[in-house]
Amino acid sequence: MAAGELKGKAALVTGGARRIGREIALALAEAGADVGITYLRSGRAARQTAQDIRRHGVRGLALACDVRDEKSVRNAVKRVTGEFGGLDLLVNNAAIYETVEFEKMTVRQWDEMFATNARGPFLVSQAALKSLRQRHGRIIHLGSLGGLRPWGTHAHYCASKAALTMLTQVMAKALAPDIAVNCVAPGMIDLGDSRNAGFLRRIAGKTPMQRNGTAEEVVHAVMFFATAPEFITGQILAVDGGLGLE
Repeated sequence: MAAGELKGKAALVTGGARRIGREIALALAEAGADVGITYLRSGRAARQTAQDIRRHGVRGLALACDVRDEKSVRNAVKRVTGEFGGLDLLVNNAAIYETVEFEKMTVRQWDEMFATNARGPFLVSQAALKSLRQRHGRIIHLGSLGGLRPWGTHAHYCASKAALTMLTQVMAKALAPDIAVNCVAPGMIDLGDSRNAGFLRRIAGKTPMQRNGTAEEVVHAVMFFATAPEFITGQILAVDGGLGLE
C-alpha cells in the first residue's frame, strides 16, 4: 500500500492492543489514518500500541471497551468520533477462541463465545453507523475459516463465526449504498506460539501451500478492503493457503 493512502481518514480497530489487531492498527497508521483501538484487559499493551501508532505521525487512541456491553461500546465510539471528528473505517477484530469437545461444552461457554464474536461486532457496528454513513465508510469484520468449515472441537466458535459471516452479508445489503461491509476469514495463522508447534505443523502439512499463514498476510487482506472500490461489498475473503479446499 502506498504511504498516505488513508491520509485524513479515521479508523477504529476493536481488540487492537495485541496480535493481529495490533498489526492491523499499525498498518492503518502507516497508511496515514488516525487510529483508535479498544482493549478489554490489555491496558499496558494498548497504551504501547497507541504510542506506536503515533510514531507514524498520526493520532492514536487507546480505549477501554467491553464489546459485549452496549453502554461500553457507545461510550468508546463516542470518544473516538469526538477525538477524530468522525469515522471512516471500522475493523471488528475483537474475538475469543477456545477448543472444547462438543459433549463437554457448557451453556456459559456457548453464550460467552457468541457475546464477543457475534454480538460484539453487531453492537460496535450499530454504534458507529451515524459517523460511517456521513463519510461513506467501510466495515471490515475479522471472521474465520471456522465460520465457513466445520471444526469438530470448536462448535461454539465455528457457529459464532458463521453468524458473523452471515451478518457481513446482511449488513452489506442493509447498509448499502452508504457503507461497504466485508469480512476477512483467516485460516491457520502462525503467531509464534511455541505451545502449539506440533499442531501447527500438522495443519501446515494439510494446507495446499504447505505452510500456515502470517499476521502480515491477514493485514494485507484487511488493507485491501480498506482501500478497495466501494462497489466491493458483502465479500468473504479466506486467507488460508487453500486449507478450506481440503
